[in-house]
Amino acid sequence: MPEKTDEEGTPERGNWTGKLDFILSCIGYAVGLGNVWRFPYLCYRNGGGAFLVPYAIMLFVAGLPLFFMELGLGQFCSQGPVTAWAISPFFMGIGWAMIMISAMVCTYYNVIITYAVYYMFVSFVNLDDELPWQHCGKAWNTEKCRDEPYPSMDGMNETSKVDAILGLKDSTCLTGLLANLSAMANQTYNVIADLNSTLLSDHTESCDIKFTTPSAEFWNRFVLRSHEADGLEYIGGVSLKNVLCLLVCWVFIFFCLMNGVKSSGKVVYFTATFPYVILVILLIRGVTLPGYWRGIEFYIIPKWELLKNPKVWGDAATQIFYSLGPAWGGLLTMASYNKFNNNCMRDAFIVSIVNCGTSVFAGFAIFSLLGYMSYVTNVPVDQVADSGPGLAFVAYPEGIAKLPSPPIWAFLFFFMLFTLGCDSQFVMMETVLSGISDVFPKQLRKRKVLFTFVGCMIGFLLGIPQTTKGGIYLLTLVDWYSGSYNLMIVSFCEVVCICYVYGINKFRRDVEMMLGKTSPIIWGYFYITWCCITPIAIAFIVIMMAINYMPAYLGDYTFPSFAEALGWLMALSPVLLILIGFVVQSIRKGGVRNALRSEPHWGPAADEDRTGAYSPLNGNFTSINGDYPANVGYNTKKDNLTMGNDNLGYGGEKL
Repeated sequence: MPEKTDEEGTPERGNWTGKLDFILSCIGYAVGLGNVWRFPYLCYRNGGGAFLVPYAIMLFVAGLPLFFMELGLGQFCSQGPVTAWAISPFFMGIGWAMIMISAMVCTYYNVIITYAVYYMFVSFVNLDDELPWQHCGKAWNTEKCRDEPYPSMDGMNETSKVDAILGLKDSTCLTGLLANLSAMANQTYNVIADLNSTLLSDHTESCDIKFTTPSAEFWNRFVLRSHEADGLEYIGGVSLKNVLCLLVCWVFIFFCLMNGVKSSGKVVYFTATFPYVILVILLIRGVTLPGYWRGIEFYIIPKWELLKNPKVWGDAATQIFYSLGPAWGGLLTMASYNKFNNNCMRDAFIVSIVNCGTSVFAGFAIFSLLGYMSYVTNVPVDQVADSGPGLAFVAYPEGIAKLPSPPIWAFLFFFMLFTLGCDSQFVMMETVLSGISDVFPKQLRKRKVLFTFVGCMIGFLLGIPQTTKGGIYLLTLVDWYSGSYNLMIVSFCEVVCICYVYGINKFRRDVEMMLGKTSPIIWGYFYITWCCITPIAIAFIVIMMAINYMPAYLGDYTFPSFAEALGWLMALSPVLLILIGFVVQSIRKGGVRNALRSEPHWGPAADEDRTGAYSPLNGNFTSINGDYPANVGYNTKKDNLTMGNDNLGYGGEKL
């Protein structure tokens, strides 16, 4: 089927082929890896069920207002993250900042998906065997690998307790402590066998053997091989298996995006819904295991006293912000493919609530299995719980290894991670591609497939250094800094532009052109949040991030100063683009005042949607600012805008 073009021969941007395409894409974008591996951890660390209070409050004071603002802006003008800022060219740098942030995140996010794919392949080929991280004794394991449960002291006599504890201690270290322990107990101990269980448990923590799990050694010593690197100072050679998996992932992304939203909009019917099937299966399996209640109790029992801690509120605000995804450009991009009269306000409420509900639900599935893991290993839940890659590739695989038929459950879990990651990767990559294509439509839209292929291959090449033996250090650095303070500054600039420069009343009128009249109560909520509460919430997040700032680290490794400088360069580069945009647009428009005004072509993209303040008047077209050039008119026969000699009301030079 030939591609649709406008009168100048430029291919059109296209639209979603169905309403569910957009809803599912938004849900897939918002519901990502963080819902599974970050929210449950934050919840138990910040007061269990009590954490839901600041989480819900931050949803309604910051997350939802920004979410709807970006959907409304993108849908109204049907433009990508750069060209949408024709609303006020002074802020055009916001769009380029969004593209840069999404591009940086795309480079490492697909590497994480790569590891999920590798684990998925390994689980599949071992369906008839045991998982390679199920037991110690493999070629990559060390003498400190332990796959046996830790001894439970309940019901043991004193001799058994001492023997059990000594098995967990370094005997040379204990011998060196005998003099100190003798002085402490006012009793002479000549050999470590003379020590009692109380002294061993309470005063010899420094002699604990640092055991590792089979899953941790499989992840670190086989998948990553990070022990063969020396931090960022020497990242070692490339891992061929990881590079090939990375290539598979980028090829998959390419085929899903090669036809834009027409192809990705269909893929999400599976990738956005399948994770819920797996989460339900994992939850049902989890709550049928002994000890599951340990994890559930740890997860939900509220600790109300922690709500007095500002850090808890900061974590809630940050999680809402990262989860819903404002300021990345993805929401604006997806909404730009909507039909003009789509009810994006309804969609914003649906997606926000589904996203938060998924986070809570995923926590039950995750912690039920962690409770079982705690039960069978005799290790407290807080010592088996983790977040980020530590949960996805160490703690959870370790728990799965304890299940009956572990390869099946491992395959399902990592397939779920793959689909969760792909949805977010689709949107971030489409943000980069469509954002640049909208700036150069004549050159790039007709070459959509080629441009998408080139973009994916560039992402693949930039991801290769992260698949080296020390690649996890580079991945951690990019993850730590690429989407941090810059997201808050982008959001703040968005709010300032739309509410205080363009005008909140004008924006409301634009939204009601699409949706019709809406309840004053709902608009009162958005007025209060947009103009006051949301900017304050953004400032609060920035302050809390500054207070709790820690330089990047990974385990015991602290990044060198040059790496931290590189990280801050990644964090501040998008902000620099915003500042450059201020300067460039002010020069191009002949001053700040002119740069703050909307472009003459600002408004709905389709002629039939340009009504009200954007409609043709008396044969000529006048914008809301009255600054359309005199050579622009409206041809009622062709039902479109005309310029120059085609405009019968124009008496100027022939174009």
